[in-house]
Amino acid sequence: MDQRREKMAGRQEASAMCAGLRKTFETGVTRSYEWRKTQLRSLRRFLVEREEDIYRALDRDFRKSRAETFFTEIHYLTVEIDLALRKLKSWMEPVRVSTPLRYRPGRSGFHFEPHGVVLVIGAWNYPLQLALAPAVSAIAAGNCVLVKPSERSPATSALMEEGLERYLDRNAVRVFAGDAEESLRLLKERFDYIFFTGGSQAGRKVMQAAAENLTPVTLELGGKNPCIVDRSADIGVAARRIVWAKFLNAGQTCIAPDFVLVESGIEERLVNAMKDAIGSFYGSDPSKSVDYPAVITQERLERLVSYLGEGRVASGGDFDRDRRYFAPTILTGVSPESPVMKDEIFGPVLPVVGYGTREDALVLAGRFRHPLALYIFSTDRSFIRFMLDNTRSGGVAVNDLLFQAAIPGLPFGGAGQSGMGAYHGRTGFETFSRPRSVHVKRTFPENRLRYPPFGKVKFRLLRALFRLIG
Repeated sequence: MDQRREKMAGRQEASAMCAGLRKTFETGVTRSYEWRKTQLRSLRRFLVEREEDIYRALDRDFRKSRAETFFTEIHYLTVEIDLALRKLKSWMEPVRVSTPLRYRPGRSGFHFEPHGVVLVIGAWNYPLQLALAPAVSAIAAGNCVLVKPSERSPATSALMEEGLERYLDRNAVRVFAGDAEESLRLLKERFDYIFFTGGSQAGRKVMQAAAENLTPVTLELGGKNPCIVDRSADIGVAARRIVWAKFLNAGQTCIAPDFVLVESGIEERLVNAMKDAIGSFYGSDPSKSVDYPAVITQERLERLVSYLGEGRVASGGDFDRDRRYFAPTILTGVSPESPVMKDEIFGPVLPVVGYGTREDALVLAGRFRHPLALYIFSTDRSFIRFMLDNTRSGGVAVNDLLFQAAIPGLPFGGAGQSGMGAYHGRTGFETFSRPRSVHVKRTFPENRLRYPPFGKVKFRLLRALFRLIG
């Protein structure tokens, strides 16, 4: 009975939040440049003034280091906010388009309008960034926003719930902290746009719920991201960058390389170089490194343990259930048919598979349609072009990893199974807006040829004119 009352109270709270946000949006207050600018500045102030609280929250959820938290959460968001503050006025400007001669005298263009009340569902792996980066774009576009942080990162979720509503306009930006079941109930409310970051299974439920109200969605999902290394690559650089990107956040990054395809003749060299990089980054015992975080849940750790028997452990393989620690692990001799090569790993296990020809690499990479990211290490332009022309992915990085998602001017989003829609920078502003077309016509002179009746002579004349002027 108590659980039922709690669930009913949660549903009533969500409904009340949504009703309040809609009432605020209908007043038009969020449409002004001044309101948007004030909210973005206040959000930035939250990140600066509550920096120590953010470090503590991420440490409680992940044992994440201060450096990693700063670069992947705080600094990432301040860069996004600063870009929006610099460019917002120009983004809001109406866009003029050419008016064909037959529709003159008149002028044509469009401007961007906010959708209305937006739901942003964040993910646990970067709990601050993945909840607030979409919110930055939604606020810049003039929407009211309901942020639903992940229940799997409770300390960060609680900080957002307490902090954001203190810094931002509480009538227009709210935080709803609830469990997964409450998230599904939240989807029964009517929103004007839904932005979801998470797994594909939950993404399908979000899309089904959105379809009930014909609500547009952006889905940022995941996938098995291939990293392809050919013999022309700088092995030392490739090894260091792959290890850094894979084991950042203990591999719990949606755009991390999920497996490495390496030309067979250089496989041993690459594996040895990656082992050296792990030692250089995290020491001989990564469990003692302050720069290496925990796996988010016991359940995920057990799944990682199950992968250890699917190949030869070339490095790592150690784990501690009590601390949710799983060492940076490299597997070799892995069958392409094994579960570790079919599942999205989302953890610190990196399978390495050798290939013969570039066509072989393409076949292996192509088993996983439309990954969120594709990585290529090569100095051979023809090899790079071949891979770019014959693969599909949300984004690509050549001779580096992850930064295709960190550059504010680049759209970030998935393709096919890895998601739909994109955000960051201007793309994010446009995602949370809708273009409204406007055509303004003079009342003089009046072109009476447009009106019926259309006799043969009149129609022949109009057809000739339209063909002449386009």
